Amino acid sequence: MREFFVSSMFYGAAVSLLAYELGLVLKKKFRLAVLNPLLIAVICVIGVNLVLGVDYQSYNASGQYLAYLLTPATVCLAVPLYEQLSLLKENLKAVVCGIVSGILASLLGVLACAKLFGLDHELYVTLLPKSITTAIGMGVSQELGGIVTITVASIIITGILGNVIADGVFKVFRIQEPVAKGLALGNSAHAIGTARAMELGAVEGAMSSLAIAVAGLLTVVGASVFAQFM
Repeated sequence: MREFFVSSMFYGAAVSLLAYELGLVLKKKFRLAVLNPLLIAVICVIGVNLVLGVDYQSYNASGQYLAYLLTPATVCLAVPLYEQLSLLKENLKAVVCGIVSGILASLLGVLACAKLFGLDHELYVTLLPKSITTAIGMGVSQELGGIVTITVASIIITGILGNVIADGVFKVFRIQEPVAKGLALGNSAHAIGTARAMELGAVEGAMSSLAIAVAGLLTVVGASVFAQFM
């Protein structure tokens, strides 16, 4: 049985999609923020692989087809932004300030934690791109000499956490402006946060899409600068 799954060309892709679909069903049925579809998918995939005895290399080889869709999917986020272009022009100053402050908060937070916990340079640069989309973050980590697999894990954890706590944060701080919600989700929780932003509304989704793109580009520059601080 194990040999069958290990040798299958589409085992990884099939398990990943089915696990994510299960997460969507649970989220729709119970409407709990903690039941994030991606979180459920991660837990299910790990569990299935452990039960079937499938190692990571075999799973990744048969699931890499999904990774090919990552960059096109990120590019497609420009569509909702184009539809809300007039709103962007009206709030240009607020958008720029929000994105830049979010990037600085992320980079300074990683620097502070690295100093506090005594992380070495390799782990420090590994965590610098934690708040940008995976497609860009992997390249930044590799270029700076970080550990790409840990970067991917930190990006996923950041996105899931942002998605889960977003509603609570908005309620506590009484954030009701759609533009602010979208920028916050896209800037801090990248694509996973954008998925949540699109659930909230078209404006939130458009602003979150913008934040992903701009924050990703500026973080490439910012991470290169901050990498020199340790």
